[in-house]
Amino acid sequence: MKLSGKQFNNWENKAITLLGMSGVGKTRLACILRENNWFHYSGDYRIGTRYLDEPILDNIKYQAMQIPFLKDLLRSDSIHIGNNLGIDNLKPLSSFLGKVGNPESGGLGLREFKRRQDLHRVAEIAAMNDVPEYIRKAGEIYGYDHFVNDAGGSLCELGDEVIRNLAEHNLILYIKATEENEQELIKRAEKDPKPLYYREDFLDEQLAVYMQEHSLDYVALIEPDDFVCWVFPRLFYARIPRYQAITDKYGYHITTDELAVVQNEADFLNLIEHVLDR
Repeated sequence: MKLSGKQFNNWENKAITLLGMSGVGKTRLACILRENNWFHYSGDYRIGTRYLDEPILDNIKYQAMQIPFLKDLLRSDSIHIGNNLGIDNLKPLSSFLGKVGNPESGGLGLREFKRRQDLHRVAEIAAMNDVPEYIRKAGEIYGYDHFVNDAGGSLCELGDEVIRNLAEHNLILYIKATEENEQELIKRAEKDPKPLYYREDFLDEQLAVYMQEHSLDYVALIEPDDFVCWVFPRLFYARIPRYQAITDKYGYHITTDELAVVQNEADFLNLIEHVLDR
């Protein structure tokens, strides 16, 4: 969706999709807007509570069944295990996604890892295709004036049809990391390596390079955290041209430095008006 600053200001029920790598400030901005009658739609929350709820619970139960004490309680229906995933607590989803590598270090075999990656891709596409309906619900049912889609960093991997559908109903805003912030994100990922979604062709290519560099014959010999730290910068820089291509065709961008000074809705609206007219 392409708009002028004036058209944006006159847009009675604004709807924005935030695009960018995890850590650039999408959720922080969505939380600021949420305090000012914006409906906060979290793609990861929708994935975890609607489309992957059962697989997440199955994974937790499988782990619990490895402990004899909990196994007996589960089989006798003496305890109940629930998924307490929230917008500010996505750990159940990330723990299901997992990391590839040595099972003794908590890693997953390549076949199981790819199965979960594929489930996540299908779920994320479904969650993004739900956005137009939730824009309607946000206003008609919940009484919100505006809508912000806090999308995952892997949105750029889902294909043009998904993006085109979003662009018909949303202003797409890419939060572009400055060079300094890029390095901060990479350092943060190295300090706290988290499960990630990878396109299958990208994963296969990077696994081959990693295993050759580390003289490994089998995926099961990979240390999961080490691979995540190694691959994150490569994933980050592989996604940048994808984000930019989406922005060039459908949307606009702001930098992480511009976003950093936004403290309230008024700051954000002033920034967007400036961005649309520059």
